[in-house]
Amino acid sequence: MTEPTDPATYATLHADTTALLDGWQPTRPGAALARDRTLRLLDAGPVAMSRQHRPGHITASALVLDATGSRVLLCLHTKLARWVQLGGHCEPVDQTLMAAALREATEESGIAGLRIDPVPIDVDVHPVQCQGGSLHHDVRFAVLAPPAAVEQVSDEAEELGWFPTNHLPEPLAGGTVQLVAPALAALRRSPLRLAP
Repeated sequence: MTEPTDPATYATLHADTTALLDGWQPTRPGAALARDRTLRLLDAGPVAMSRQHRPGHITASALVLDATGSRVLLCLHTKLARWVQLGGHCEPVDQTLMAAALREATEESGIAGLRIDPVPIDVDVHPVQCQGGSLHHDVRFAVLAPPAAVEQVSDEAEELGWFPTNHLPEPLAGGTVQLVAPALAALRRSPLRLAP
């Protein structure tokens, strides 16, 4: 998608993200620090939602679990050459951060009917090569695939694969393994419910 030149394009998404993180209870100490850094980034205004914001920008990702919660769907990222959860940049069409994460998961997995828990499971800040060097403030969600879901590889991945939650592939992107426990906990307590 083409990036808008007017950062106010992201005003609604910015307000949603700020409110979401203001009320979020972190799942680990590192996530609390990342949330605080991300809230400071959001003080820059709606431009912080755009990949054009070189000091850093918000991204949304999703750890997709199968209907039983026994496997996770990961992609072998083309640029990173590592297995990672699905996700990416916010777009002007996104009205909420949850919607951005669900859109990214659907686009990258090719799976229709994904369901998302509205409460983030993690926040992580890490360096990336966007705009010649920037930071991703990645807000991560748990997503549940429908029974018998079949994935389709997108342009952004070399490969997609389902892996047991206790046996993730290598090389694995930093931070992916820490998503499994909070994702399972979120889906057990949410109305999405894992299949028996």
